[in-house]
Formats: sequence, C-alpha cells, structure tokens
Amino acid sequence: MSRFKHFLAIDWSGAAGARQSGIALALADAAGGPPVLVKGVCGWSRAEVLDLLAHHLPRDTLVGMDLGIALPFADCGAYFPGWSESPGDARALWSMVDDLCERDPYLAATSFVDHPDIARYFRRHGGREGAQFRCDDALHGRGRFRVTEHVQARMGCKPYSNFNLVGAAQVGKSSLTGMRVLHRLAGTLPVWPIDPLPASGSAVVEIYTAMAAMAAGRSASRSKITDYAALGDALAALGSPRVPGQGSLDDHSADALITAAWLRMAAHRPALWNPPDLTPHIARTEGWTFGAV
Repeated sequence: MSRFKHFLAIDWSGAAGARQSGIALALADAAGGPPVLVKGVCGWSRAEVLDLLAHHLPRDTLVGMDLGIALPFADCGAYFPGWSESPGDARALWSMVDDLCERDPYLAATSFVDHPDIARYFRRHGGREGAQFRCDDALHGRGRFRVTEHVQARMGCKPYSNFNLVGAAQVGKSSLTGMRVLHRLAGTLPVWPIDPLPASGSAVVEIYTAMAAMAAGRSASRSKITDYAALGDALAALGSPRVPGQGSLDDHSADALITAAWLRMAAHRPALWNPPDLTPHIARTEGWTFGAV
C-alpha cells in the first residue's frame, strides 16, 4: 500500500489572464470514496494553486501536476545548445524562468520565450519556428523530446515537445508557468525525481492525464471525457466509486478526477518509481513523468 494518504491531481494551464478556466483540482482519499473536485472561490489562479501547495495541503499528499517539469536536455546535451548561459539542471532552469519573468503578471512566462537568445529554440505563433526548435532525432516534426516523452510515445501516447507553444497540443506555456511555481516551492515540497522521494510527507510528481485515461480503458485519441456517464465508467475501471452527477462536465474537471483516482491506484507500484530509462543525470536535468515505463 502507498504511504500517501491523499492524492491531488492538478490539470494545469499556461493561458493568459488572472484566472484560468483550464485549471482543475481533484482530491482522492487513500481510505476510499470517489475523488472530489477542489473548488476555488472564483475558479483558480496559478498564484492560488501555489498558495495551496505551499501552505494548505493535506498531510502526506501525492500531488500530480499535468505539465512538463523540465525541457529536453539529453538529446542535445543542453536545454539550449550553443548558448553559453544555458542552465545546467532543472532547478537552475526553473530559477532562470522565474527570474526572467519576474515582471510578468499572474505567473506567466511571456518574457522567457520573448528573450532574444531563447526564442529561437521555440515554435511560436505566426509560423515562427526557431532555428533551434528541432534536434537531429526530432524527425516526427513535434520538436525535441525528453527521454520520458519517448517512453510515452512507446506506450501509445501522443506527446508534444515542451518547446512547442502553438495549437491545442502545445504544452510549452503550461510547462514554463509551472516551472515558476515549482521554483517558488523550493524547500517546501520535493519534486520527484529531481528530488529523491522522501520517506514521509508530501511530494510533487509530473503527470500526463492521457496516461490515466488510458489506464481507465480509453485510447490516447479518446482520452478526453465530457459527461458524467463516461467519467463513471472510467473511474470504475480504476477501482473507484463513481462521482455523483448527470449530464455534461468540462474535460479539465474530468481529467483531474480520473487522474486523482489513478494516482491512488498506481502510487503503490514500485516499478513506477523506478523506470528503467531513468538515470540520475536524466532525473536531475529532465525529470520524469510518473507512470511512464
């Protein structure tokens, strides 16, 4: 059995503005019962989620955040190959993102991707693909992958590069804004596997909600759920009671609810904490997606 008593799944958002409709939080109790949505006063802002994580978490909570906790490093030997100021590990990257975006409101990351030396590594709106967006092994056109994203692809997922800032599949903005939050949690919450998993207390892991949906019997192309009936079926497949409700619901809430139930089911599996492709160097520079094996 997992040592964690609570499981909090956060469907994250890199969208502009003070509050993001794409942020949803769901909490599952190790003792059982259906996962429950954690409601903000008027939705959620990124700053409010940061405050919850820093000061209001239930004891012994495993927190899953749906974002990339680092950028690709192993493929080119650096986050930003050819740039002398490229950070050497994930925590240095988080610090750089937060420092360069100090004046960006709402924990946004606009100043980072607008930086003249950094912009060339990203795919941006208006057909602007930086000269360094791709690497030699990025032949699929989705940009550079971390090692964990190659593993996700082998599992049947459809990952995109954290250097991609364009389209519905973009994960770059959510990842960069999340890095600002992770930097500000330093000394408060460990982030596995960049930090070792502590023997007690709470911890943060990266999640990919599509993986939870696939564990519940959905395919990668049908991972999104928008009604209570389908949500109930997915939760039942994960050994969880159904969430009361009828009719439609937003897919962000459904993602969070399913992933909270999945974390509760999966956290006790030693293999998920010891993926064969995870080395100490990759842990320090790229991190990992919990469940990618």
